[in-house]
Amino acid sequence: MIEYCSRDQRTEATVVERSAAQRGRLLRSLFVVSFGVLLVSASSGFAISPEALFRAGTEAYHAADYSSAAAAFRQAASLQPASGTLLNLGNAEWQRGRTGSAILAWEQALALDPFNESARGNLRFARKTAQLETPELTWYEAVASWLPLTWWPWLSGVSLWLVVGAGLLPGIFRVRKAIWHQALAALGLAVLLLSLPAHLGLYTRSRIGFVLVKDTPLRLTPTSDAQYLTRLSAGEPGRVQRTHGRYLLIRTNRALGWIERDHFGGTSAEP
Repeated sequence: MIEYCSRDQRTEATVVERSAAQRGRLLRSLFVVSFGVLLVSASSGFAISPEALFRAGTEAYHAADYSSAAAAFRQAASLQPASGTLLNLGNAEWQRGRTGSAILAWEQALALDPFNESARGNLRFARKTAQLETPELTWYEAVASWLPLTWWPWLSGVSLWLVVGAGLLPGIFRVRKAIWHQALAALGLAVLLLSLPAHLGLYTRSRIGFVLVKDTPLRLTPTSDAQYLTRLSAGEPGRVQRTHGRYLLIRTNRALGWIERDHFGGTSAEP
């Protein structure tokens, strides 16, 4: 039996159908948004932390899986640079026979923490074993190596405000300047003047790096078919003068020439 409906009934049915369709689209949109939020939360929850990578690298190192250990330590250091992580990265690279990468990691560890005696001892042993020279530092680069590189900006800021405060605050509060005010300002000025050469040393030291690959050719020009000036040993230091495409012009203790960028690692670069 075919049922018929009036015009008003058809209009009411159409309105109901449209309302149901709108509710359906709204529910689907809410479902898609909720699902996206859950995916983002899950991906954040499953992100590997530097601590987990460090533990994984330590376990792999103790299991003599030095390749996996180096990969874990390198990833941990890229997420959160730390002197201890870079020290272990250098140890793993040394066990793999990669002298250049090991020396670079230990140098980066010392840049973050000059008090890391383990990294200093490893560098001394590696260079004696491989018969490598240490990089030649200027006096201001030597000053910059006295303290961790993150300390110098803090020292500069604190000493500057110490000088300003000792000079201006007594007048602002209408207090007679005492001898200790002047001594405090002199101390702050001395620390500030000492930190300025250190900042210059940090900048110039960032251009020092180390050869990563054994028998790397030092070229006369930045081209693949250029004449070789000499071949460099892994771990040999150099100072970047300028760049040209995928080549770096570096000055070593032996010569000045061009080297491929991938064969050279700087102490300020990410592991």
